[in-house]
Amino acid sequence: MLAVSAAQTVVLGHARSLPAESAALSPALLGAVLAEEVTSDLDVPPYDKSMMDGYAVRSADLVGGRGELTVVEEVLAGQTPRLSVGAGQATRIMTGAPLPAGADAVVMVERTQARDDRVHIDDPSVQPGRNIVTRGREMRCGEVVLRAGAVVRPQEIGLLATVGRARASVIPSPRVAVLSTGDEVVEPAETPGPGQIRNSNGPMLLAQAARAGGRMHYLGIARDRLDSLRPLVEMGLQADVLLLSGGVSAGKLDLTPGVLQDAGVVARFHKVEMKPGKPVLFGTRDRSGGAPPTLVFGLPGNPVSSFVCFELFVGPAIRRLRGLPDSDPTASAVLVEDFTFRTDRPTYHPARLEISGDAWRVRAVPWFGSADLRGLLDMDALVVFPPGDHRHAAGTRLTVVRLEDGRL
Repeated sequence: MLAVSAAQTVVLGHARSLPAESAALSPALLGAVLAEEVTSDLDVPPYDKSMMDGYAVRSADLVGGRGELTVVEEVLAGQTPRLSVGAGQATRIMTGAPLPAGADAVVMVERTQARDDRVHIDDPSVQPGRNIVTRGREMRCGEVVLRAGAVVRPQEIGLLATVGRARASVIPSPRVAVLSTGDEVVEPAETPGPGQIRNSNGPMLLAQAARAGGRMHYLGIARDRLDSLRPLVEMGLQADVLLLSGGVSAGKLDLTPGVLQDAGVVARFHKVEMKPGKPVLFGTRDRSGGAPPTLVFGLPGNPVSSFVCFELFVGPAIRRLRGLPDSDPTASAVLVEDFTFRTDRPTYHPARLEISGDAWRVRAVPWFGSADLRGLLDMDALVVFPPGDHRHAAGTRLTVVRLEDGRL
């Protein structure tokens, strides 16, 4: 069996960035990764503009911030000033409107009293530049405003619109297909009959894939029959990543490895020296047109096994497909309290992390095995216990795997 680190190396060795594509500016871009630098096609703002509703003035006309001025015009947002502001004059101005020539400050309306064509001002804070955003303060024409490799969030979409980019070259979010298997599995809305369980793996893996930046496609539940499993596997192989849960061990009805082989999937490893998740399978199937191969993960049916295998193997692969740099979620942490644990393989045990000064501390949470999904509720990390029968004393330094989103 491969060690976890060796299996991770195999997975990442077959995962490569998806090809860039041109995509329209829309919410569908969320989570995509920019494949190009983006420059501004204009100065922003394109003119000196007012930050407040108020009056554009010459600060030198106000001694101690006080004085009475003649109002020569009113400028609304979207309008252009027609008149300059001369000595003893002011322009009534709205937020976002261009500053008229001659003015060097804006006094907010709350510090003024207007009557007919005169305005009295009392604002001791007035000085040149007050309440004005100068031209190009946010960005200059030709300036790089977004770098290749940036993950597209709502603010990136807003900035792309600001600089006139109706389309952008991006590495798309990978398509992730999720297929649950087993005669005993029913959907969450159903009441399980004798010997049946609800499908927790499907919704959980979809959520993990979404958190990792994938676009999800749920294929449902394949029964333990070749005529049920084969067409759903073939459908899933059209995605960038196919996740199957269940059917990967050595039982009579564990059909997944054979069906994958018949579908042209090359198994890169099957079984890893770890607990939970030992039966995990990873394979690839080539695609035409130079596209990266479909990555296939056969995950164990026990929910915690599926969860842990996703975090260790699938999440990093999705990150690589998105064109993002590899990240190392492991850290070293000191055990908070004594913990006795016996295991025949390295075990990724649910845990809670704390920070003390600049050091991590870890506490194992109560958990009774790979079927105990509820035991994950209080975790935000996995602590790695080495094989053997050990009493791990408080203060022992252990490896931990931090989860992407912190506490679940």
